[in-house]
Formats: sequence, C-alpha cells, structure tokens
Amino acid sequence: MNNDLIHSLNSLRLLSIDMISYANSGHPGICLGAAPMLYSLYSNFLRIHPANPNWVNRDRFVLSAGHGSALLYATLFMAGYPISIDDLVNFRRIHSITPGHPEVGVTPGVDATTGALGQGFATAVGMAIAEKYLEALLEEQLPKQKIIHYNIYTLVGDGDLQEGVTLEAASIAGNLALDNLIVLYDSNTITLDGPLSNSSNEDIIKKFLSMNWEVDFVSEGNDTREIDKAIERAKVNKKPTLIEIKTVIGRGSVHEGTNVVHGKPLTKEDVANLRAKYKINTNTLEITEDAVNYFRKSIHTRMADEYEKWQTMYNDIRLTTQNEALIKILNFLDNQDVGLDFDCTKFKIQNDYFEELRESNSKILNIISDRTKFFLGGSADLSSTCHSSLYKELNFTNKYRLGRNLSFGVREHAMGAILNGISLSGIKTFGSTFLTFSDYLKPAIRFSALMNLPVTYIFTHDSVRIGQDGKTHQPIEQLVSLRATPNLTVFRPADINEVIGCWDYIAHHRNPVAVVLSKEEAHILAGTDSTATKYGGYIVKKEENRLDCVLVSTGIDFTTTYLIREELRNKGYDIRLVSMPSLDLFLEQPSSYQEQVIPSSSLVFTIEASSTMGWYQVASKNCAIGINRFGLSGLKEDVLKEVQFDYDSILKRIEEKLQQTKLNIIR
Repeated sequence: MNNDLIHSLNSLRLLSIDMISYANSGHPGICLGAAPMLYSLYSNFLRIHPANPNWVNRDRFVLSAGHGSALLYATLFMAGYPISIDDLVNFRRIHSITPGHPEVGVTPGVDATTGALGQGFATAVGMAIAEKYLEALLEEQLPKQKIIHYNIYTLVGDGDLQEGVTLEAASIAGNLALDNLIVLYDSNTITLDGPLSNSSNEDIIKKFLSMNWEVDFVSEGNDTREIDKAIERAKVNKKPTLIEIKTVIGRGSVHEGTNVVHGKPLTKEDVANLRAKYKINTNTLEITEDAVNYFRKSIHTRMADEYEKWQTMYNDIRLTTQNEALIKILNFLDNQDVGLDFDCTKFKIQNDYFEELRESNSKILNIISDRTKFFLGGSADLSSTCHSSLYKELNFTNKYRLGRNLSFGVREHAMGAILNGISLSGIKTFGSTFLTFSDYLKPAIRFSALMNLPVTYIFTHDSVRIGQDGKTHQPIEQLVSLRATPNLTVFRPADINEVIGCWDYIAHHRNPVAVVLSKEEAHILAGTDSTATKYGGYIVKKEENRLDCVLVSTGIDFTTTYLIREELRNKGYDIRLVSMPSLDLFLEQPSSYQEQVIPSSSLVFTIEASSTMGWYQVASKNCAIGINRFGLSGLKEDVLKEVQFDYDSILKRIEEKLQQTKLNIIR
C-alpha cells in the first residue's frame, strides 16, 4: 500500500473513532478492524455515484454488522455523499442523519436498515433476488440490456453468522445460485461476551460450501491488495461468494483482539496513541483534505465516465422506445410505479357467495398478479395450505429468473427478511404462513415496519377454530403482537367484500400489511362494504329506535356475531353491528368518525377469538369477549365450547350483561 492510501485509510479509522468518542457511545472495535474492507470496497469496486445516492443501477451495500455504523458514515462522508462533518459530530444524537445503527431513508448512501444481527445478511439475499428478477424482466423486452446489472455486497461479523436467520437465507441464496451476492466476513473470532470459541467451534467455510456457495479467504485483513483480489475473484463466480477476511478487532488500540474494545469508546489516551502511531496530527473530528481527496478521486476516476454513459444510454431508450411493456418497466425504475389498477368498487359479488376466506384471498392475489409484473412472493412451505400461489406464474429458480413464486422452504424468518430486501427495490411482495408461526418472523416484520416497505404478510389458520391441530397451532396472542407493531396495518376481514377492501388498501399504500384469514368457509354478509374497509371499522347493521348495545367483531367471528345480533333482536334488543377489519386503522380515524360508529356513551361488546388485550380501547368494562388461554386439541365445536367461545356461551354473556344493565337503569 502506498503512503497516500495508508494515510487515507488510517484517517478513516480515526474519523470513525472520533465520532464514537465524541458521542461517548458506539463500537470502536469494528471501525479499527474492518476499515480496510470498506475502504477497498468503496474506492475500488462499488458502482456508485455519491451525488445521486439512489441511482437505480448502483451496487448495493448492506452493513449487516450494523453496530459498525460510525465506520459506514465516515466512509460515506469521505466518498462524497451529502453528509457533512457536522452530521458526523451529531452521531447518535436525536434527529441527526447519523443514528446509532444504519437506517434507510435517513442517511444518504444507506441501502437498508440494519442492527439486529443477521437481518442485513438475509435482506441482502432479497436484494439479490430483486436484481435478478428486474434484470430478466428487462431482458425480455431489451435483449443484452445494460440498464440493470448490479451486485449486492454485505459486511457480516461472527455474530451475524451465529443467527439462525443468516443460515436460513444463505441456504436459499445458494440454492438460487445468486452470483450477484458477495459477502465480506469480518472474521475476528471475538463476540461481545468473549472469544467466539466460548459458543461456537465450526468450520464456516465448509458450512457455506455445503450450501452451494463459493468461498475465499484473506489471511491479513489489513492488506487492501489481498482484499481487492478476493473481490475481483468473487465478481466472476457463478454462485454467491463468502470471503472470510481475518481481522483484529480494535486493531492498534490498547485492548486490540479482545471483547473489551467491541462496544466501549476508547480512552483519550488510547485515541492519542493511535494518532501518534498513524502520524496524523489532527484535532477531534478533523480530517485532512489529502485523505478525503485521495479517496474521492479513486471513486470519481473509476465511475464518472461509466455513470455518464449509463445516463446517456438510459435517456436515449426512455425517449425513443415505443414498447409499452418496456415503458412500464422504465416507469417503475423512475418512480417505483408498479402500475397496479385496482378498484374495489368494480367487483360485483353474488349474494350466495360462500367459500373459504383463504380461497377468496387467493383469487384476489391472482387478479393482482395479472395486472402488474411488480408483484411476487411465496410461502414458508405452506402455499398449498395458505392458498398463496400465483397460479399462472412459475417458480423463481437458479435457471428461471422471471418466476414470481418464491419457494422459501420452512424458513419463516428468512422469508420475511428476504421480502424486505426485494421490497427495497420497490416491488410489492407477499409471504404466507399460519398465524401462530408469525412469531418466527416477527423480527423481520418489525424491520418491514421500520423501513416502511410494501410487504404483505398473509396469515391463515387464525384461531382455535382449527381444532384438532391443537394448542401449538392455535394462535391466541399473535394478533395482539401484530397490532402492537407501529406502522404495520393489520386486517382480519369478515368476508369476500372485506378481503377485496384489504387489497384495495394494499394496492394504494406502501406500508407493510398483515392480512389474517380463516380457513373456514364464509358467506358474503349483507351490509359488509369493501369501500369502508379502509376506515378500519364501520356500521354493518344499525339499530332501529334505541341503542341497547354495539357488537363489534372481526374475521370469521363476525358471522357468529351477526347471527347473535339477529337472535337478540328477536328477543327485543335493539343492537348496532360493527365490523372492525382493522382495529389500528379505526383508531387512526378522527374522533368524530369513531364517535359516529361507536358512540362513547353506548355499551360496547367486542368479539374475537384471540386475546382481549387491546380491545378495551373499544369495549366497555368486562365486555371484551375473547380467549385468554391456550387452546386444546379436539373437534372445533368441542374446543370452542371448552374455551367458552361457542355461540351459546357468547350469547349468554352478552344477554346477561344486557339484563344487568337494564336492571341498573331501572334502579
């Protein structure tokens, strides 16, 4: 390495260390040990244009080891992204663009939100799938096209490779031969609690070879020349590549090579010693122009002409093509317009419609698939049970990149994270499994919500009504957990009308959504309204003269509630019936609308076959009817009776409360 490169690289190290010291918070170990990897990658390989951070054909970089954010932000600053020294000074400060862990949409140049170990790796696999799909889609219309062709790089540590989601996703990537995915493995054999050998003693290289990966090895992680050579080799491989790079955590500091330097700022003396060792005489959070200019020049020299040629080529195609299919793809690349024409008012459903809600949902899935190419997804080995296949489409495989059905295998967690990666390209995605297994992918759902991605989670087998599968498969607390997730819209539709309403919402919004469905058959119910679904809750049947109570219900339980209302009316009660397909959307409506649907002075019952937690935002005291215990294996009717959620038990509880209320009024 020449002296200018050494000075620039060590300046990068010091700048990231200074950020951590100034914030008195952060992870210096990775900044000192892994800096050569990022330096080599950004200066010599990443196809980027810092003045246009969102260039559609850029290479993507995912810092799966998100605790190394200070190193990433310092690298982006030195590369010329719109990040200032002041932004670095404000590292980990509220409302800064340099948060504690990388966040997409906050920091220019950050391609994915990361932090929880393993999520970044799995997200990168999804990004690689999206690139292959978009590339193939363009090839159909424009053979030998050069509009889309990029790689995805991710930096991982020992901790990432211990998380199960990483190995789930790695297996999928190997099976799909995603040769556009290159993983830089910061192999320092140290975790937060001590030596890696305390918890793990395995051959990572053999493990990845067995999953159909190419592997490479760099014995000295401070040698950018050897890192360069390994990346060059990886770029021509026909499989995804893992490059194990041996590093020293906290290299050069007092506690180098130990867990002490992982997450604790260095002392002032330690930082001063590093400055002396590097022969860099700068103040805290200062960097020499020579160090920055050397780094930026290497990027500019490599990328300026390529970027201009790409822009010229792209603009020429944009201005001259008459190919409608190609124009739709270009519109998508320009502004993530998926071109989906979906209007719930145009669906006409027969009054005798009667089928499983998962099948109703399947029909809508396939209608959407027919209307846009930018819609794909799959299941955790349950597409035949969740009814979530795109019937006219083939599987995405290592030989066929236009497939829109993704086979995730029994890997819920990786499924969610991979869907996030695909969605970061703007494609609408979906994934399906049983509701009780939503727990397996909850971390990925959380990242969907954090990144505000257009991922739709389809959950079937939604209550104890599945009966004989037993308590292991009967969800109780899952709906509460999903509804508690900020920025995730949760629907539990009652019939085909509301299923259509759910997808109308999905078609016109970009936030993540969970659609929770019964596998039971459901009649279309008089009064349900696809257009009102977007409000979360609405009146299906109004009282005639006085309002004795309001019955609120969701999903297949709404049918039971519908029938109970009719029986109570026959007994002389005047009752309003409200469908609540989305509790969170209803609570987002203006208070005037909420009052119009559920008057605050009224007696309100909520009926849903899940935990009652959360329903007291709507229900009157002791009037949330649900199931607050685990289920059991048996015939559906027997299980419902045992947990006191059968028709007669619900009716009795409501009637007793109504009679008690009537007596209180008389008194």
